[in-house]
Amino acid sequence: MTTRTIIVASPHARNDSLEATVRTALPGISVVRVWTCEELTVSALELLSPEWVFFPHWSSLIPPAIYERFECVIFHMTDVPYGRGGSPLQNLIVRGHRDTVISALRCTAELDAGPVFLKRQLSLSGTAEEILIRASEAIAGMILEMVRHRPNPQPQIGDVVTFTRRRASEGDLSRLSSARQIYDQIRMLDGDGYPSAFLETEYLHMDFRGARLDDGVVEATVRIRSKVK
Repeated sequence: MTTRTIIVASPHARNDSLEATVRTALPGISVVRVWTCEELTVSALELLSPEWVFFPHWSSLIPPAIYERFECVIFHMTDVPYGRGGSPLQNLIVRGHRDTVISALRCTAELDAGPVFLKRQLSLSGTAEEILIRASEAIAGMILEMVRHRPNPQPQIGDVVTFTRRRASEGDLSRLSSARQIYDQIRMLDGDGYPSAFLETEYLHMDFRGARLDDGVVEATVRIRSKVK
């Protein structure tokens, strides 16, 4: 009997629990973890012959040779076609959203434009890391549903709104005018792999994490380093 195989491609340790959940819930299926772009090759995938290749929080472009040959699923943190493009978590928060949708999409040539397998609700409360952990838990359930029931993907419906990938320089707190904006700016960048919200003087650079907002006052942890060498 041929072993059924699925791939979970993610370089982030926060998705270790996702991998473990899927592996435990699908005892008859081989779950293979791919960590790097170098591992994601046509020849390697052909040897495994996966039914699905899932990409929870994968930031690199997926080569056409991969998504044209295998069923590749990306997970995007917006209710597409709203919010296609880069930095969805941060772009949602700066626009005032308090919740969103995770969309499971077939990977296609056009960025985040593929048909949708599933959508699930997601709260945007807390830090970026807390949000991403909740997203990982939701995605684990979505993967199980897709493997078990193979839903037919449906075309995206609605007006396309495209997000632009945010730059590290946009984490500057000095341009903000309210405590809520400052709190959101700190928390939405408070996660592994993100550049922190910051302030600078002529001589100092200050990074902020661990923000709390209470009665219009923001408290946070600050790390200060000298810009003078």
